[in-house]
Amino acid sequence: MKSLLKFIQIYKSTKQHATLFSLVVVILLFGLFLEAYMHDFNLVYITLFFIFSLAFSAGPIGVLNLGYLNAKFIRSGRFFAKTEGKIAIDIYNASTTASWSVILHHEDVSIPLTKLKGETSTTLFIPFTPNKRGFFNFKACYLESKYPLSTARLTRTIDEIYKGLAYPQPKGKSLRSFLSEKESHYGEEKEFDGLRQYDGSQKLSHIHWASVAKGELSVKVFTKETQTPNPVFVFQSLEGDKETRLSQLCLWTLECEKLNMPFSIHMPQRVLSSSKESIDEILETLAQY
Repeated sequence: MKSLLKFIQIYKSTKQHATLFSLVVVILLFGLFLEAYMHDFNLVYITLFFIFSLAFSAGPIGVLNLGYLNAKFIRSGRFFAKTEGKIAIDIYNASTTASWSVILHHEDVSIPLTKLKGETSTTLFIPFTPNKRGFFNFKACYLESKYPLSTARLTRTIDEIYKGLAYPQPKGKSLRSFLSEKESHYGEEKEFDGLRQYDGSQKLSHIHWASVAKGELSVKVFTKETQTPNPVFVFQSLEGDKETRLSQLCLWTLECEKLNMPFSIHMPQRVLSSSKESIDEILETLAQY
């Protein structure tokens, strides 16, 4: 009795949809039935019995194949506006038997699962691009299977919602260009330290004219007498609208993190310092500004 109740519960949690192939099968079966009735062919009766046996057994098998799968979102990495990220979802098979031919769907994205053994799980990654910065809800995912005979399409809705925060799109002038423009604040030039390819941000006085004669545009690099201070980014001194400024600050935050360089951001009513706050806390502040 408990097994029957469990099966009914699983069956209610799935949705069965007729397909074009199923319609064709029904028409063919009806034709076979007319053939057997009109001509009294025992072989056709046996064939119909065999087909109906397969059909009736395929339904419960398909429901059990999909009904024991449980899905749960896993906290993923950082998300940025207008930049593709990956949302992780864990699929667990609570049954003791394997699940076959299951596909994870979300809008236009379809991700097939490999054979999922009983009492095991697998992690899938769904591509997702936030349209704008701020909080977002990711939902409307479902599992689909046509196992075992592809005569019916079974789906199981994933009711859980992934709630995340999208940071501003990292975009704008590079950190190197910003530091080059503020070069006078980083000490006096001391010793020649080699050549570097010209990228448009260096001083024209540093161009190595001998390399220009060879067809290569390079600039001279010098060491500094004083240690480079921590860069300071001022929100109100940046060019562009609010979103452009936030994108620029997000880019510099990520580049400073990569270089392990301390920095601070002067917002209109708050100062964000990497020495007092984590990078994620700074990004969250920019995302919700």
